[in-house]
Amino acid sequence: MASIVACSSTNLARIAAVLLDPAATEHERANAEALKIRLEKQLRQEATPEGTGTNIMFRLGRAIKEIKRSASPPSPKGDWTDHAFRLGRTLRRGFKK
Repeated sequence: MASIVACSSTNLARIAAVLLDPAATEHERANAEALKIRLEKQLRQEATPEGTGTNIMFRLGRAIKEIKRSASPPSPKGDWTDHAFRLGRTLRRGFKK
């Protein structure tokens, strides 16, 4: 898309040169003016890309988050093993001090 924008901007510069040329005829100026309006409209549409970098990063983050979720099933909360683990951790820390 960058090459299209660069090409369009060089065409726009050429059209501006025709418009500023004192030797250009009235018909050439009218054609150049119509082309200029059309190219400016095209450049404005191409200036706002559909997929911005933040959009891509957002989708990448969502995909990574989904992969992390699906990698291991979540352990049930309030299970007796959770309480035993916490109790063991607390006792270990207490014995170390």
